[in-house]
Amino acid sequence: MQFLVIAKDGKDEDAMERRLATRPAHFEHARLQKKKGILIMGGALLDEHDQMIGSSLFVEIESEDALMLWLAEDPYTKANVWQSFEYHPMKIANLD
Repeated sequence: MQFLVIAKDGKDEDAMERRLATRPAHFEHARLQKKKGILIMGGALLDEHDQMIGSSLFVEIESEDALMLWLAEDPYTKANVWQSFEYHPMKIANLD
């Protein structure tokens, strides 16, 4: 199954500091997940001041339950950077 995931960061005063401190571990994890074929694409969500406030992810994984477990293992989730999730099953268009 393919999913679009919107992961929102916390809004407390330490949110950006947590994100930046965890970013190297998150990127290392993301690269491994991309090599495994689970993470298709991801990137930061920005506010009107170009500040990172969350992430968007395109993921291919077996099920919704597997997605929840997968998200729980991300360094951003473990470090409480991502504090809420919205996800939708989807099908990425083949434009080749």
